Amino acid sequence: MSRLVRPAIASAAAGAALLLLSGCVANTSTADADHTAITVDSSASDCAVAAATAPSGNVQFTVSNSGTQVTEFYLLAEDGLRIVGEVENIGPGISRDLVVQARPGDYFTVCKPGMIGAGIGKAAFTVTDSGHDFEADADLTAQVDAANVNYAAYVKDQIAQLVSGTDAFAAAYIAGNDDEARALYAPTRVHWERVETVAESFGDLDPMLDLREADLEEGQEWTGWHAIEKDLWPAEAEAGFAAYTPEQRQALADKLVEDTATLNEKVQDLEFTLDMQTNGAIGLMDEVASGKVTGEEEFWSHTDLWDFQANVDGATVLYGGVRDILLAKDAELAATLDEEFAALQTLLDAQRVGDGFRLYTELSPAEVRAFSDQVNALGEPLNQLTATLVLN
Repeated sequence: MSRLVRPAIASAAAGAALLLLSGCVANTSTADADHTAITVDSSASDCAVAAATAPSGNVQFTVSNSGTQVTEFYLLAEDGLRIVGEVENIGPGISRDLVVQARPGDYFTVCKPGMIGAGIGKAAFTVTDSGHDFEADADLTAQVDAANVNYAAYVKDQIAQLVSGTDAFAAAYIAGNDDEARALYAPTRVHWERVETVAESFGDLDPMLDLREADLEEGQEWTGWHAIEKDLWPAEAEAGFAAYTPEQRQALADKLVEDTATLNEKVQDLEFTLDMQTNGAIGLMDEVASGKVTGEEEFWSHTDLWDFQANVDGATVLYGGVRDILLAKDAELAATLDEEFAALQTLLDAQRVGDGFRLYTELSPAEVRAFSDQVNALGEPLNQLTATLVLN
């Protein structure tokens, strides 16, 4: 939801760093003598990981590209979203290494030929508890660097998926395939909503892409997702609304694609700090409280719960990236956040229908109130996160 412009995030190339906190050393061919070595074959049709389990501690993935496109390899957290480690720009016939300090838990592996889209060959990967002493080699600076670099990779991945989804959505809209465009609308926008606070940092791009009609200033041109949303759900629009002409559709769709491509260019050189991450998590939940819970965000499509879930996804990824640091500083706050995030997710899961959600207008007042109460219950401890990690 676009209503205010946040301070710009500092831009710089994110350098390689030792990524603890289940992080990685990108593009390195060395590892400790005591490590697990696993080969990965990334082809045009599969992501073949030689083992589905490893003991906790140092794990070295050697990724070979047997396909014809440049590829990437990801180790994802249990939610399938947060990037724990990645190695990218693996050319055909080339091998590159990813070394992670893997903590016990459930993960996913996935390859991305062409370095676009959601990837292929996504498979479960389990790290068993070997008794490895992570605290003995933990370094706070390296942990913070790990969280920052991994989140930058997550942002770039989400925006890349936003680009491909927007291209397909715009093509359907221009062609007049309204049913297809409506079906693509919410699933594509989730990639924006997961990293919304980052996208909002780029000044003019945010209102051009995500401004609501209610927030238009006098004389301001209205473009972006919500301008198209109104045209796709005319039955929900006010009386007298005139459907856009083919020329208007073309102009809106072209600008949406162009602005999204510009956003993709801008996120390539992002560098994050710890406070930017924690404030980003807080900001995403503020978006839920101010727009999604009220039903104001998707005023005509009523797909607010898709956005709601995506904001929670993004906040969960941000929190997950700094959780181990928080455990060392305030284990009680971490336990509270774990509980409140889980409770909110339970409420969202209860509203699922197939691959999506019920329309927001189908919720009862009691269900809306339950969401509001739980967002507030999470917001209070989440607001303590930045001070706890940065000042303590």
